[in-house]
Amino acid sequence: MRLWPRSLAFRVIAFSTVWAILTLIVIFTLITTLYRQASERGFDSLLSAHLFNLIGSVGISDNGALTGAPDLGDLRFSQPNSGWYWSVEPASEGVHGDLHSSSMTTAIRSPDVADVPFNSNFQRSYATEGINHEELVVFESEFVLDSKNRAARFRVMGNKTELEQEIGSFQRRLLTYLSLFGVGMIAINAIAILLGLQPLRRVRNALAMVREGTAQRLDGRFPAEIEPLANETNALIENNKRIVERSRTQVGNLAHSLKTPLAVLLNEGRALGGAKGQLITEQAASMQKQVEHYLQRARVAAQRDSVVYRTPVTPLVQRMVRVLQKLNPQTSLSLSLPAVEIVFAGEREDLEELLGNLLENAMKWARSAVSVSVMPLAAKDDTANLFEISIEDDGPGIPEDKAREAMKRGRRLDETKPGTGLGLAIVADLVNEYGGVLMLERSGMGGLKAVVRLRSLQ
Repeated sequence: MRLWPRSLAFRVIAFSTVWAILTLIVIFTLITTLYRQASERGFDSLLSAHLFNLIGSVGISDNGALTGAPDLGDLRFSQPNSGWYWSVEPASEGVHGDLHSSSMTTAIRSPDVADVPFNSNFQRSYATEGINHEELVVFESEFVLDSKNRAARFRVMGNKTELEQEIGSFQRRLLTYLSLFGVGMIAINAIAILLGLQPLRRVRNALAMVREGTAQRLDGRFPAEIEPLANETNALIENNKRIVERSRTQVGNLAHSLKTPLAVLLNEGRALGGAKGQLITEQAASMQKQVEHYLQRARVAAQRDSVVYRTPVTPLVQRMVRVLQKLNPQTSLSLSLPAVEIVFAGEREDLEELLGNLLENAMKWARSAVSVSVMPLAAKDDTANLFEISIEDDGPGIPEDKAREAMKRGRRLDETKPGTGLGLAIVADLVNEYGGVLMLERSGMGGLKAVVRLRSLQ
């Protein structure tokens, strides 16, 4: 199935794809935001816990020296320049010395209290640059160590860059998983949509079979949503068939009702004899021919655009060529047929009438040779399959300015030849009723070349 912007499948799949992409983007943003918030809360909680552990591990001697050997239980505090540090510094008079983690190889500055003040619990947090230019988050607190109100400043520093790297790694993994999930979801969604629209393709194929004449109705079981459409289509097909049959009946009745009066006129004309009898006979014969012609047009128009008939072209052309060759042994008749089978999308009688008039006209005007060829034409789109019948002779031909006039009903360019002047007109009307093309050209043999293009079935 072709997926164009006018296609229902294309629209549904495109809409669901856009919706899936937008949904996945929202999910990605939501999950990464929640993960970042949870990671930052966990990071802050960890630093806060380390800060309380540090405070509980440090004391002060009688002479005011800071004492203690804090072990915060994290190896990163012992790895030099790891981005995880702690330090204890004097915060009041009478306190001296300082303590720091073995990972802290150089002092790390802190902002002034005026810039980042302590809260009511004598705590503050801020971001600063680490030893290796990494971003640090610092939790800092001032704590009174004894009854003499001697205080120290405690700092625990965590590597914020490391946290950002972990968050970035999580985002990349999440993006990969969501992308794979999205591709799979879109593919499954597209398959589900195409399978869901499969009944519509079945309806289309069934309608094509009806149009080609290989089926008379839409057969098969359809989903509840499609079944009313199939039922209404079958009802329309049945109605068209009734119209065609009613038209055929009326055409037959009219032909039957006119047959006897025309036969009486013909017999009376022959019996009367003379100039008047000949005139009556000729006019009655002309009436009979024209009545048959218009009845045939009514029959073709009644069945056009409804159920299409199937007529194999090759055997019909071969049979008609054999008959005319026997009737005109003095004329050389050549026939060229394609290797592939061509099926005319119409009734056998109509194709016989069309070919009979063209062949009879060619035989009548040919000096010694007539050529007939049948060939398929390449389709210009998905719905048009054409074939071409070419009939040419070595007669005098028709001037280009007279070709259109020759196809008028009853118009004869040469009154010395027998005929009613309806042959090319009948052919033109039949071709027009079937939506084909009739062209009268100059033949390479010197005479007239009649080219007919009609629709064929695959």
